[in-house]
Amino acid sequence: MADPNEPLDREKAVKRLNDALRLQYRSGLAYSLVAGSLTGFEIVALSTQLYDFAAAELDDARRLVEKIVALDGEPTTTVAKLEFHQTSKKAMEWLIETERECIDAVAFVIDATGGDAESEALEHRMEHMIMRKQEQVEALERARRG
Repeated sequence: MADPNEPLDREKAVKRLNDALRLQYRSGLAYSLVAGSLTGFEIVALSTQLYDFAAAELDDARRLVEKIVALDGEPTTTVAKLEFHQTSKKAMEWLIETERECIDAVAFVIDATGGDAESEALEHRMEHMIMRKQEQVEALERARRG
C-alpha cells in the first residue's frame, strides 16, 4: 500500500518526464511521417488510424508539458531522432521499436512517485499513457504480421 507521507520526488519526476517527453514528441511526428508515407494497397488503409495515433501522442505530449510546468520544471524542446523508411514493413518495425522505448521511459517516471496524492495522480496518468500506447503497439504488430 502506498504511504501518503512519502512525497513525490519533484526533481527526479521532472527529469524523467523530460526524458519521456523528447520521445513522446517523436511519437507524434513518427506516426504522422509513417501515415503520410505508407505505400501498398493493403497498408495504405492504416494511414487514417496512424494519424489518429499521432493526434493522441501529441495530446499526451501536451499533458507531459503541463505536468512538468506544474512541478516548476522547464519542458524540453529536444525531439528524439526521426527516421524515414521507404518500405511499410521497415516503417512498422521502426514505429514498434520507438514506441516500446517511449513506453519504457513513461513507465520509468512512476519510479519517482511516492504515496501522496500528487504522486498517485502522476502515476495514474502515466499508467493511462502506457495502456494507450501499448494498445497502439499491438495494433502495429497485428498489421506487421498481416
